[in-house]
Amino acid sequence: MSESASDRVWPPGAATAIGSLPGTDPAEASRFVLGELPELPYLAELPARGPGAEMIGRSGALLVDLPVDIVSTGWRLAARPGRDLRRARDLLARDLDALEQAASGYAGALKIQAAGPWTLAAALELPSGHRAVSDHGAVRELASSLAEGLRQHLAEVRTRVPGARVVLQLDEPSIGAVRDGRVPTPSGYGTVPAVPRPVLLERLSAVLAAGEPGVRVVHDCGPGAPISLFREAGADAVSVDVQILGAGDLDELAEAVDGGMSLWAGVVPATDAQIDSADGYALIARLWSELGFDESQTRMAPTIVPTPACGLAGATPEYARRATTVVREIALRLVEGHS
Repeated sequence: MSESASDRVWPPGAATAIGSLPGTDPAEASRFVLGELPELPYLAELPARGPGAEMIGRSGALLVDLPVDIVSTGWRLAARPGRDLRRARDLLARDLDALEQAASGYAGALKIQAAGPWTLAAALELPSGHRAVSDHGAVRELASSLAEGLRQHLAEVRTRVPGARVVLQLDEPSIGAVRDGRVPTPSGYGTVPAVPRPVLLERLSAVLAAGEPGVRVVHDCGPGAPISLFREAGADAVSVDVQILGAGDLDELAEAVDGGMSLWAGVVPATDAQIDSADGYALIARLWSELGFDESQTRMAPTIVPTPACGLAGATPEYARRATTVVREIALRLVEGHS
């Protein structure tokens, strides 16, 4: 059950970002995030450092008793830990060291991100070369391993930043492809059969349960995000690109928000574009009206967290800074209640 807006650990007027940034310096990234997004900072991901720093390698590093390594086609489940896994874990440890130093004395919401079970299963290969998502037993084991790894990861973050209330964000950009049977087979001539909704729900719920109630978020920046599934799985907030929402999405989103979910509204493009906080505020206000809510309601600012539409790793450093400034300005406009 989602918490009410008044119970949320991030305050009205909070803004955040999805997780990835350009650059290779974790100390600089941590200082930037803590300084620019003080109400809802996050453990930054820096994919430019190479394999192991990107979403799948980083999330694979969290798995318990399921080692991964790199093959020519990507990350694959392996028989034993190797150099690739050691490197991914080392990169994560450096990020945590940098966060601990930058967040000394910090108290409040602090977000960490990981690939959700279905995105991870769609990306990781089995030793046979097939995607893990094609094997229901493998997915079950993968979800269990990821949940345990996330529990350990969350506990470590809490130890390193004692004043933090750690928010868990699961990134599920591939869940639509899994749901619709669009994940390709190794030959490229076929696709993995669609996964039924009850199975999608069971695995996602199991991994979300690693986080605390009230601080669990699912991010999906693709079209047709299964918002009702995220809500039923136990998410307290849904993070979507609001500019690609369709009519059917609006019905699911309105029901979710009415039921107490927070909307993390992706209103700023993830790569270099002309952006303005007034335009971003107007986009949110229009969406709020389309959802059937009164713009003058005091619920809008506590319910909505402005974000970029997706991760900022593909942006220039200058644009990433500008995008972060703009989402903070939009959040302030929400609190002040004007465009």
